[in-house]
Amino acid sequence: MAVITPNQFKKGIKIEIDGEPYSVVEYLHIKVGRGGANVRTKVKNLISGRVIERTYISDEKIKQPDFEQKQMQYLYRDADNCYFMDSVSFEQFDIPVDVAGDAKDFMAENTIVTVQIFNKAPIGITLPNFVELPVVETDPGLKGDTVTGATKPAKLSAGGIVSVPLFINIGDIIKVDTREGVYIERIKRAD
Repeated sequence: MAVITPNQFKKGIKIEIDGEPYSVVEYLHIKVGRGGANVRTKVKNLISGRVIERTYISDEKIKQPDFEQKQMQYLYRDADNCYFMDSVSFEQFDIPVDVAGDAKDFMAENTIVTVQIFNKAPIGITLPNFVELPVVETDPGLKGDTVTGATKPAKLSAGGIVSVPLFINIGDIIKVDTREGVYIERIKRAD
């Protein structure tokens, strides 16, 4: 059983409250006068999706949930579920779209992801830090406009929308940081 203190909180870190897994959404360290520091947090229940606020004393010990981590290959998505194949046993699993969360917007078919399982139920997906996806919808690019720093929205093949520089066109393949959902660089120009 792993234990952490609120001083170690980061966005996305998993903690256990009353036997259920939560993910830290926001945190703020507060130092008041002579007393000890507190950490005010918003945490999201990974099973129900409910967000609650909690305040912790900075040296309080907090249990981290025991997850099983499985490497799985993303196959496809329909209106209700994302479908995966276990990379070891080749069993297929479906995970509800709401459990997949924002990860579904950056998963290309055949992407290898890590699925967190708590009490034999999938509760979250961790993507690779960077993915390469084609742009399927955006305003026409402006040739030579590489210096201004201006951006425009672009829809990716997996459904995510990111801000990209003005020179990006439909069909370009771009690298995206999945942790923040931001454009990194153009990998390949559209032919």
